[in-house]
Amino acid sequence: MKTEDLQIQIKTLFGLEEALAEEVKKLGGKNVEIKTRAVTCEGDLGFLYKINYSSRLAMKILVPIFEFRAFNEDKFYQKLLKFPWDEYLKLSQIFAIDATVHSERFRHSRFMTLKMKDAIVDFFEKKYHKRPNISTQNPEIKLNLHIDRDLVTISLDSSGEPLYKRGYRREQGEAPLNEILAAGMLHLAGWDGKGNFLDPMCGSGTLLIEAAMMAMELPAQIFRKGFAFQNWRNYDAELFKKIKEFRIARIKEFSGKIIGYDIDPKMLSHAKKNIENAEMEDVIEVRKQNFFESKKEVFPLLIVFNPPYDERISIKQDDFYKKIGDTFKNKYPNTLAWLISSDLEAVKKIGLRPSRKIKLFNGKLETRFLQYEMYEGTKKAHRSAEQ
Repeated sequence: MKTEDLQIQIKTLFGLEEALAEEVKKLGGKNVEIKTRAVTCEGDLGFLYKINYSSRLAMKILVPIFEFRAFNEDKFYQKLLKFPWDEYLKLSQIFAIDATVHSERFRHSRFMTLKMKDAIVDFFEKKYHKRPNISTQNPEIKLNLHIDRDLVTISLDSSGEPLYKRGYRREQGEAPLNEILAAGMLHLAGWDGKGNFLDPMCGSGTLLIEAAMMAMELPAQIFRKGFAFQNWRNYDAELFKKIKEFRIARIKEFSGKIIGYDIDPKMLSHAKKNIENAEMEDVIEVRKQNFFESKKEVFPLLIVFNPPYDERISIKQDDFYKKIGDTFKNKYPNTLAWLISSDLEAVKKIGLRPSRKIKLFNGKLETRFLQYEMYEGTKKAHRSAEQ
């Protein structure tokens, strides 16, 4: 497998593509292009290791190794049978296949996965008279099959477990926020680790931990046990060690405050355990506090949160969102606040016009990520004062 200028595809969540492209460029990706839920770029092995270890917005990182057109299942099988699988996979290694199929010709991803598995196994039996092992449980090599109409792309999955699995979250509530979505929200909200941060409905603490990791420039996967690329034939352990050391040397002190409120003792217990797992007890403060009875304590302050919405957690109070708006207006002057919600009717009860709306998905739920700017007095008065 070549090691220079790999073609790389980096998957992410809808709405985070531009933010990911920015991150990829900062980490050294070349010829960066934005796709739907993905970014493509070029980079060497060192870049591949670095993006896996450091990216906050990547879900998985694929390296395409074979592309061809197939008009029927037999052609698909024959093409795969002739491919030199032993350049990428040892007989002793367990492999698994993920598949995504968008095609009128090939309708069933499960069937095409089995067909690809048969071709790989038959290749090894024909050449070595032995069969490699297949298992979805802890595979050493992960292959990705993507079919778009008649175009077939086979990729190596360099990440293995999806990259939202950071390794610090052991406890979660009913509606946990995906770590990548949390990091994306913070990026979109402009959190740069300067000033102070508040999540007033912090749940199990994901936004707090991601905010702290960003503030300290902690690599996103610092707690992760391993990556799929470590099982590749061309894995360079010394290079990966150097990249980790370089990224760890960039970690910095954070002098601001990161605070989380919640009214549920169980959720606060979850948050404290996760914060402990992330070794952030000295950086993050969580306490039992009703946001509606709170007031601004630190300056400057950025608020980002994921309030409950009916599809996942029932809200018993009809005036829940109205109370959010009242608290913003009366208790948090000169503050920038962002919240995510799928209940687009309920957010109207906040009583403030959002200055930005960004479409995101929380799982399968279509949501809006909304920005509110609170000034002391009216917006008009604030603008007059600026002029």
